[in-house]
Amino acid sequence: MNNATLLSKGIECLMKNLGLIEAERFISLIHTEKFDYTEWRKDNLFVGLTVGELAEEAMHYRREKAIS
Repeated sequence: MNNATLLSKGIECLMKNLGLIEAERFISLIHTEKFDYTEWRKDNLFVGLTVGELAEEAMHYRREKAIS
């Protein structure tokens, strides 16, 4: 996927899930905050989940998306 496509899909995802105003706020925060997503993800994403629980969540998510 090229950068233009990635940016387009990312903006589309933000707008779909947050709405136009909140998507713009999110983008603004990313640009103005000294925020390192990679570090945040290591410290906050999936904290307290075992590998099995994470796999179960992923399978549940996939099933839900297949139904939609």
